Amino acid sequence: METLANLESFVRSAETGSFSAAARLLALTPAAVSRNVAMLERNLGVRLFQRSTRKLSLTEAGERLLASIGGNLQALQSAISAVSSDRSEPAGVLKVSLAPTFGIGHVLPLLPGFLALYPLIRPEWHFENRQVDLIAEGYDAAIGGGFELTPGVISRTLAAADIVAVASPAYMAGRALPDSPEHLHRFDGIVMRGSRTGRIRQWVMQDSAGNEAQANITENIVLNDPAAMREAAILGLGVTLLVLPDVAANIERGELVRLLPDWYANAGPISLYYPSRTLMPAKTRVFIDFVVEAFQR
Repeated sequence: METLANLESFVRSAETGSFSAAARLLALTPAAVSRNVAMLERNLGVRLFQRSTRKLSLTEAGERLLASIGGNLQALQSAISAVSSDRSEPAGVLKVSLAPTFGIGHVLPLLPGFLALYPLIRPEWHFENRQVDLIAEGYDAAIGGGFELTPGVISRTLAAADIVAVASPAYMAGRALPDSPEHLHRFDGIVMRGSRTGRIRQWVMQDSAGNEAQANITENIVLNDPAAMREAAILGLGVTLLVLPDVAANIERGELVRLLPDWYANAGPISLYYPSRTLMPAKTRVFIDFVVEAFQR
């Protein structure tokens, strides 16, 4: 029976069309992937790929093998992972990237309970406003919104990321409330410049009836961090648009008021991202299960 490493190197190379791309998914070097495939070819006595400097393509024998394997490889991986995980307690460094405001406000409070269950896990958490390369940078997981799903990365939705308009009660004192997103231009605006695009974020809001309107926020204050925008709004510097989970507690405490309560902008979900691996470390598996269950509750 061929080793799992050889078969997986073959399948990932066939799916991605290159040894280099397969290597990134498997956390191996391209040379190691190439060696695994060559060993598989030698043991089977057939050529599985046609190789060139530009392209990697399956031979007829390679296509038959890939079709025969089907979903059996993933089932075998899961079975081995489950058995291996049961043999030892989850341990090791857990490297996670988190969106700062959401991570500090909603994920960090889960850490005491998590460590009480898994004391041998050592968190290394990075709070950053950027999309990390999970595989290339060695992250076990990431939590945030708007990640592009690259090959080998899986996502699990944790919460909706509805964008809402907020301001402090002190700022709104004596001012007429807006009745449409288009009227937000009447107020001082606190806006965000995207770190990746360098552009001011623009939002189209919608109500429960499906009506849409442009949120016309003036650019009086430009910041690059949602937590800073929230604090600026609490200080009474103007109106801003932020993800509802980031300001829900401030609204409950009366530090902020939600303007246009029937209107919101859809920023997509806040998700948990993690690499798809042959043998997912037990530390990663229990972290995923713990966080998903917590947000479901």
